[in-house]
Amino acid sequence: MKQLLNQKMEEIIPSLIDISDHLYYHPELGDQEFKSMKLLTSLLEKHGFQVQTNIVERQTAFHATFSGAQTGPNIAYLAEYDALPGVGHGCGHNLIGTMSVGAAIALSKLMSEVGGTVHVFGTPAEETNGAKVPMSEQGIFDELDAAMILHPGDVSHESGDALAMDALQFSYTGKPAHAAAAPEQGINALDSVIQLFNGINALRQHVTSDVRMHGIITEGGVAANVVPEKATAQFYIRAKDRNYLNRVVDQVRDIAIGAAAMTGASLEITNYELSYDNMITNQRLSEVFTKNLKETSELPVHPQKESYGSIDMGNVSQVVPAIHPYIGMNKSGIIAHTTEFADQTITDDGHKTLYDGALSLAKTGYDLLTDKALLHSVRQEFTQLKK
Repeated sequence: MKQLLNQKMEEIIPSLIDISDHLYYHPELGDQEFKSMKLLTSLLEKHGFQVQTNIVERQTAFHATFSGAQTGPNIAYLAEYDALPGVGHGCGHNLIGTMSVGAAIALSKLMSEVGGTVHVFGTPAEETNGAKVPMSEQGIFDELDAAMILHPGDVSHESGDALAMDALQFSYTGKPAHAAAAPEQGINALDSVIQLFNGINALRQHVTSDVRMHGIITEGGVAANVVPEKATAQFYIRAKDRNYLNRVVDQVRDIAIGAAAMTGASLEITNYELSYDNMITNQRLSEVFTKNLKETSELPVHPQKESYGSIDMGNVSQVVPAIHPYIGMNKSGIIAHTTEFADQTITDDGHKTLYDGALSLAKTGYDLLTDKALLHSVRQEFTQLKK
């Protein structure tokens, strides 16, 4: 019966290509993906899925379900469809969204013979303020047995790690004064930001090598002859483990407070984006997906790559067995977040990636729905890692 998935994918692939290409030509930024969401949900509804939109108070988020004749496991595919400013779908989310939708539709065609429920979650704004974070926090994924997402890349890689991340903003307020005539009357907020950078740079020597701390000054004064009253810096702080990241963030906060004390400025610390947890790949689930991808695609699948980025799929992996592998677009060395990467998604290789990826996801979902021993081992691994 699993071979029927090939036939079902052949039937829907023209629609998937049309949607993916449409998303490429009409990119929408995070939380503005109204037309993109409508295209994906309309196709799901056409194939019998029940669709709920505007979940977790995000207007472009959705949850689609298709249940079999019998009760059984709950398998989810996560769809992303937000673009990047200036480069459009330079991260290939037009492929990600359509691969997940295509996998779910193909798998649904076998549900009359297979028990369980297939879910698709539309998860906006992965690039900025990922909707998977509130979904994870609000229990949206708690009923799931497994969650999968597949990301395009230059070459294929097994699912691996991603860093936990906090996005911190440091806003200092001082006192303006004439910088030449009465500097003693002022409190220089920019000096606080400079000391913040100096302190963080000193901290780098005393953290583990996986930690990444990088920031910018978004506000630093209005004129050279006016003591800056306002100064603001934004930092991403990352680490492989959420618990260790929390310790580093506490140290960074202390540095920021010290920088304010040195100048006499006041300080407000906020999160300017949602925090992402580290990705925990379920190795058993990853093995099954990798096997299916190798059977489907003629391109090699490489071991997991070392990652220093952060993804909101990490938050999902904390509450349900999950994978986030990469599928190659047959162009080694192509760099994500570029127009060249976006352009590759609409080539013949990009369309082949869409087909192979969706089919591999569908086959993995079928394995989970029909192999009780596999599902048990996936759950067992997750339970042991969370102890």
